[in-house]
Amino acid sequence: MKFLKIALACLLCVNVSMAQSFTVTDEGSRAHFVIKNFGIKVAGDFTGVKGKIVFNPASLANARFNVSVDAKTIDTDNGSRDGHLRKEEYFAVDKFTTLNFVSTIVTESSTTGRFYMVGNLTIKGITKTVEFGFSASPIATGYLFNGVFEINRRDFAVGGNSNILADKLKITLDINAKK
Repeated sequence: MKFLKIALACLLCVNVSMAQSFTVTDEGSRAHFVIKNFGIKVAGDFTGVKGKIVFNPASLANARFNVSVDAKTIDTDNGSRDGHLRKEEYFAVDKFTTLNFVSTIVTESSTTGRFYMVGNLTIKGITKTVEFGFSASPIATGYLFNGVFEINRRDFAVGGNSNILADKLKITLDINAKK
């Protein structure tokens, strides 16, 4: 009987510590940005969201996020602007087909129910470290992850030396991941 209790306790510990693997789906996901242009906020989205996530809130040491968006899908509700943003000076989508994020550290946040992530964001072949808090809401078939962070577009050689375009932009990620 004692052996059975120990075996069950070991199985329970293994199940709790095992991270689960999820596939990111474009449906239900959103990569949204806001930047000032001529002092006016301009918003846009990328679709073609895909990737893999390994996550278990009880075992964050094993958590891994690898998520990308299709650069050609940029949509600001202005076709002329979108075409311009696909060119070399901005996203150079013919050469750099995706924007990619890969986590390096995932930890609990000081806020209950929130987490903190550090990772590498790659835009136009330039990789920079970003950090941000996020939530992980369980859904029927996986999780919905939500996070917000800011970057400097010049760090990624986006927009050249434009003085009418703000340097800082806010990115909001809503990532739907299913088993």
